[in-house]
Amino acid sequence: MSSTAADGLALRREPRPAGSVSLAAPCLVLDRSFQPIHVTTLRRAFILLYRGVAQAIDEEFRLFDFASWARLAAVNGDSVGTPSRRIRAPWVIVLMAFEHRRGMEVRFSRQNVFLRDENTCQYCGKTLPRSQLNLDHVIPRSQGGETTWENVVCSCIACNLKKGGRTPEQAGMRLLRRPFRPSWNPILRNGKTSAYELWKPFLVPIGAPHGVAED
Repeated sequence: MSSTAADGLALRREPRPAGSVSLAAPCLVLDRSFQPIHVTTLRRAFILLYRGVAQAIDEEFRLFDFASWARLAAVNGDSVGTPSRRIRAPWVIVLMAFEHRRGMEVRFSRQNVFLRDENTCQYCGKTLPRSQLNLDHVIPRSQGGETTWENVVCSCIACNLKKGGRTPEQAGMRLLRRPFRPSWNPILRNGKTSAYELWKPFLVPIGAPHGVAED
């Protein structure tokens, strides 16, 4: 976020007050036809709202620009900001000038790998904050491995360093599961939060061949 936007939003990197949510939390992005097109972060969502590129949707499916959204009360403590200013977290936004004309497809991104693997190292099984996670090529790029859904997994820093430029077999390590190209199903699997509940009306039934993406 630019310094200007950050000043206007009062979303500087300060300790979060109790009850607030992380700006790294996922936000569903829809096109102007209300079709899901990708998943981004709350930080990026606020930038788009602040610039007037997108509008936020509440639980009653009403649209809000940034100014009107900032006046809404937080729901279930879902807010971001600093102790001096709190703004409700927009879990779903609409890009007002964009219409997705392609068929939905699964696109690769760092955040979506974390979503697919549920922030869990695929070698040791530890679930960690994203700041303590990175991506690992199962077959290293030095051995011809590609950057694809089927060859990249979430890993903790310790396991990534231990594995180095080797395959799991060469490093004496074992994957928890084979990496795969996700549908919406992995994201909704733990859909107990207000964020995912608000996503559900805009998503295809679980198991349909639609996926997530991020810009």
